Amino acid sequence: MDDEQERLLPIANVGRIMKQTLPPSAKISKEAKERMQECATEFISFVTGEASDKCHKENRKTVNGDDVCWALSSLGFDDYAEAIGRYLCKYREFDRERANQNKGRTNGDNDEASSYKGDSSIPLEYRVLEKGGSSLTKPS
Repeated sequence: MDDEQERLLPIANVGRIMKQTLPPSAKISKEAKERMQECATEFISFVTGEASDKCHKENRKTVNGDDVCWALSSLGFDDYAEAIGRYLCKYREFDRERANQNKGRTNGDNDEASSYKGDSSIPLEYRVLEKGGSSLTKPS
């Protein structure tokens, strides 16, 4: 596998996602899957690069969900930023509930859910850039 192929999203995953949005009888050409694979990979790299630059300027080494939301918004993808922000809030709520349930366990099970060490105590905040300036907001 060459370097170009290694950086791309797995084509099987891309094809599976494409099929989910099409009627069952629809066929997708190999070329269409490859183009979508390239576009999706480029989009993710573009957004991640912006989030990474923000972290670098703030002397942080870890990109988090808030950084991705900020990057989407700063790049003009406000609708995506809002949707991802809502998803991130719900994920953090779920994660907190799961952590609280796992605290109640006394048998010492160490399954995947209880071994997750994500920091879900940080409230979701991200900068929404508007035409006239910027403001710090929390999604509802």
